[in-house]
Amino acid sequence: MFTLEGIMSISKNDLKEASKVLNKDNISHLIESLSLKDDNIRYQAFLLLQNRSLLFNDVYPYWDIFKGKLKSDNSYQRSIGLMLIAENVKWDTDNNIEDTIDEYLKLLNDEKPITIRQCIQSLGKIATSKPSLNDKIACELISIDLMLIKETMRKSILLDILNVLIIIREKHKTAEIESFILKALTGEILDKKSKKQIEILL
Repeated sequence: MFTLEGIMSISKNDLKEASKVLNKDNISHLIESLSLKDDNIRYQAFLLLQNRSLLFNDVYPYWDIFKGKLKSDNSYQRSIGLMLIAENVKWDTDNNIEDTIDEYLKLLNDEKPITIRQCIQSLGKIATSKPSLNDKIACELISIDLMLIKETMRKSILLDILNVLIIIREKHKTAEIESFILKALTGEILDKKSKKQIEILL
């Protein structure tokens, strides 16, 4: 029996192996656990589903549940939804992302900077699996007004944006992307070390 105690007893190092032996009922139980109020159980359920999604497509049928979480009042639920969509986009044979991407991109303006960061980082996975969305994703990333973001978070968010744009420009190089990268490398938000890291990636 896949109990809450059983879920919580799995150590961080064993999550990947544990995710490999999940069955349909286990997955359904974990999906339900994502809505529990206990942060520890929710997070453990999320990690098991995330690890499962790396290897198998049987979490993908719950796409609509993850999509629904994007509109949640709870930022934790929004984060769970966006990250599990990103993990399952490679299994998206029905092209559900087409009907989800606009809602997804709204989270680039989330009230929580951590959710914005998770959204940007996850867009890298979406861009890799769905190159047809590269132009749309790049345009949204480039249009983020960093000055509206808390000063302490600007550098991290700009680095997240640049990392995704570097993925996109491998298949979709535009003047707008090149201009944005150049501006970031000559601007004042990034320090010398960060600029060097980006230059190496380029």
